[in-house]
Amino acid sequence: MKLIEVNNTKTRRQFLDVARMIYKGDPYWVCPLDSIVSGVFDPEINSFYTHGEANRWILVDEHAQPIGRVAAFINTRKAYGYDQPTGGMGFFECIDDQVAAFMLFDACHDWLKLKGMQAMDGPINFGENDNFWGLLVEGFMHPSFGMPYNHPYYKRFFEDYGFSNYFEQVTKHLDLTKPFPERFWKIADWIRQKPGYAWRHFRLDETDRFARDLKDIYDTAWHLHENFTPLDLATIKSELDSARPFLEEEFIWFVYHENDPVAFLVMLPDVNQVLKPFMGKLNWLNKLRFYYALKTRKINRARITIMGVKPNYQRHGLESGIFWHMQQVMNKARFKHYRELELSWVGDFNARMQALHEAVGASFAKRHLTYRKLFAADQQVQQRHRKISY
Repeated sequence: MKLIEVNNTKTRRQFLDVARMIYKGDPYWVCPLDSIVSGVFDPEINSFYTHGEANRWILVDEHAQPIGRVAAFINTRKAYGYDQPTGGMGFFECIDDQVAAFMLFDACHDWLKLKGMQAMDGPINFGENDNFWGLLVEGFMHPSFGMPYNHPYYKRFFEDYGFSNYFEQVTKHLDLTKPFPERFWKIADWIRQKPGYAWRHFRLDETDRFARDLKDIYDTAWHLHENFTPLDLATIKSELDSARPFLEEEFIWFVYHENDPVAFLVMLPDVNQVLKPFMGKLNWLNKLRFYYALKTRKINRARITIMGVKPNYQRHGLESGIFWHMQQVMNKARFKHYRELELSWVGDFNARMQALHEAVGASFAKRHLTYRKLFAADQQVQQRHRKISY
């Protein structure tokens, strides 16, 4: 077996093709679009390159056939905020062979150590944590758009190599055919009638304004979290722009108090329901198939990717008000075919969001783990500090 650095057209193509080989015949896996994966490693697309760097490798067998891949990266805005300078690894795919897996892990370890890192988290994304983040360890089912899926044997590789659980992420599903608890709607009615509040859904022709409002809310809501770094406005705009072909304006909501943005929720249609047969390719024919599926309402589930409330407005019931407005939207004729929402993902450090998912009657679906590997043999991973906030 031999490691090859990804640095030309051939190896970049092989990096994408490895996943298609690893999951051939898998009934659940949905190949991420090649353009999205490639964009993560394109400095002209991914703004994280302004404050970080990345490297990639493929692993080939004795016949020069790719059998694995991995990437390592350093986000300098976060790396030095931990007890040990910490980099990241992700986009790991490998045949069921521990020697091969460890060679890929070693590549990340050695590169990160050479760059001055003393630990690595994985599998994570060289970007925000709403995509390509965490190892699936429970709930091996159809993944929603942006959520990682992997073979069960990957867990063994990570733990045998010395990765330890840093935090877990729980995803729940909400059946839209069942009514919400009555108490939930009472809180929603109460907050909606309070003076000074306004509820507005996203509009594409006001993307710049809503992107600024989202950043304002997020940065305020998360600034006390461990190793917080502000959201990059260019990243927000880029993600909204990439979702433009399937984004529904009424699936994204903001709450204002006296014109000050104080809360938001982002929900997107689960386009993975139609992307599976495309195998990562969005050529002109697949684009036609994609838009036909949207027009004929082939998508009947959506994913809530992120929600935030400024600290001074938490415990005010704003999330109930947002869900009330979302319910009105889902009752419209053009959206009544939606049957399920995926609420993903909530870290085990986020007690309030966990409580919200319980309050709406959502049921457990999936569990992902974010691991940490300390390079010094005499050190142990301390699990992420639990905070009651979101």
